[in-house]
Amino acid sequence: MSLSAISLESLKEQAKRLRTSLAQSGEPISHSRALELVARQHGYRDWNTAYAAIGNRPSGPPVALGGKARGRYLGQPFTARVIGLREQLTPGRWRVELQFDEPVDVVTFDSFSAFRSRVTVTVDADGRTVEKTSNGIPHMALDL
Repeated sequence: MSLSAISLESLKEQAKRLRTSLAQSGEPISHSRALELVARQHGYRDWNTAYAAIGNRPSGPPVALGGKARGRYLGQPFTARVIGLREQLTPGRWRVELQFDEPVDVVTFDSFSAFRSRVTVTVDADGRTVEKTSNGIPHMALDL
C-alpha cells in the first residue's frame, strides 16, 4: 500500500492485528504501543505525527485514470483498466468505471453464469464500496 493510500482506519486495523499477533505469541503490548509501532513502520516519528499527517491530508482517488486495478468484485477476483474516474460530491468518494481484462462471473450458482466486462462503482479512499452483499462483504474491494 502506498503512503498516499493509507488511511487512519487502515493504520488502526494494522495496530489491532499487530497487538493480537504479539499477544498470541506471549508478548502482549498496549494498544497505544501498537499504534506507535505501526506509525514508525510507515515512516512517521510517532502516532501523533501520523495522525496529523494523514488526518489533514486531502485524500485522493485510490486508482488513476488509465491505470490498472485489481481486487474482488462480488467475491470474484479481477484485473482491470480504469476507464472512468470522477470525484463525487461526498468527500472521499469516487465513481470508478472499470473494464475487466477477463469477464467476471458475478453469479455463484454452478448451473448459471452472468459475466460482466465493465462495471461502474462508487468507492472510498480505501477502494471499497459502501454497498455490501448479503454476507456483509463490499461489492468491490480494490487491492491498493
